[in-house]
Amino acid sequence: MKILQAGAIASLLALATLAAQAEPRRVLIAGDSTAAEYGPERAPQAGWGQALQSYLDPRVWEVRNHARGGRSSRSFIEQGWLDGIAAELRRGDVLLIQFGHNDAKFEDPARYTDPETAFPQWLMRYVALARERGATPVLVTPVARLRYDFGSLLDTHGAYAHAVRELARRERVALIDLGAGSMDWIRALGEKAAQPYFMFVPEQGKADGTHFSHAGAAAVACLVVRDWRRLEPALDAAVVRDTDCGAPPDALATRAAQANPSLIAHERDIALVQPGPHGGAGPTTAHSFFAEAPGLSFVLRKRVLHKGAGIGLHQHRKDEIYYIVSGRGLYALDGAQHEVGPGHALLTRAGSTHAIQQIGEEDLVILLAYPKDVR
Repeated sequence: MKILQAGAIASLLALATLAAQAEPRRVLIAGDSTAAEYGPERAPQAGWGQALQSYLDPRVWEVRNHARGGRSSRSFIEQGWLDGIAAELRRGDVLLIQFGHNDAKFEDPARYTDPETAFPQWLMRYVALARERGATPVLVTPVARLRYDFGSLLDTHGAYAHAVRELARRERVALIDLGAGSMDWIRALGEKAAQPYFMFVPEQGKADGTHFSHAGAAAVACLVVRDWRRLEPALDAAVVRDTDCGAPPDALATRAAQANPSLIAHERDIALVQPGPHGGAGPTTAHSFFAEAPGLSFVLRKRVLHKGAGIGLHQHRKDEIYYIVSGRGLYALDGAQHEVGPGHALLTRAGSTHAIQQIGEEDLVILLAYPKDVR
């Protein structure tokens, strides 16, 4: 009986160990309003910490966001918010530390910290706590503001971002340079195109280049995870969203030097009325997008089959995709007939025969894509 009891206890201990191992790792965030959580009553405002979990499998990583609006590295501690982190921080956790926005408010002695002296000293309190608990501290430079002057994006956190980088170098702390990454991101978007990512909300009377909309929070969280993956390659297995985001520092210069520039076209400028191709009935209207663009390996075309029009039967020399935007048609493919409409995608492989005929009262609108220069 005692042996059975000992065996049962051993089994329970083994199960408890497995359960403990199955618990997700945790990432905690100490930061300010740019990372904080906001309820639906504040929509569309959101912090990047609020969007971080959407990039991570919750079975593997759990986000605990302790960021609070209006806090500096100093006031976050003096008001007891770091105590809340200390109460739950444990071995194996990651602590993301982002301050600087409110540390620069010299008019408020309760929040201001000198970037060369007090600021890194306060940040070391977070680093020391994490290391004492067996957690991994990660310093994060303050995220950029959307603030332009005479056409140039201003670096509003220069001294504070520099202090974070220097502290990370001196104390050998992992660093996510979100300040630099977010400035590159904003520059690549441009001032006007970046506004929807911030709290530029005319209906609410807001033109706020510091705080994010839901779109901005998601974009900045992507930058955080992108750079975190570089620090911890094992994170890859837990990332559930694409993190191919942001832009390199030289994105604008590279774009200006492109031999084949990117373009925008409108179909009204390239519309060409034609009879139906391959012996089909007419009339049709064709829009050949970027037909003259050098170096393009594919063709994108829109063709509108007006009432009674069609594309005649022909055998394909290349793979081709049709996508039905609107209207209805009868599609013949290798001797079989299909009625098609909006949402249908049709892949015809080389060697197949096909034809399509518009039916009904509405024009049949098709997008076509196929490789260029197939002989």
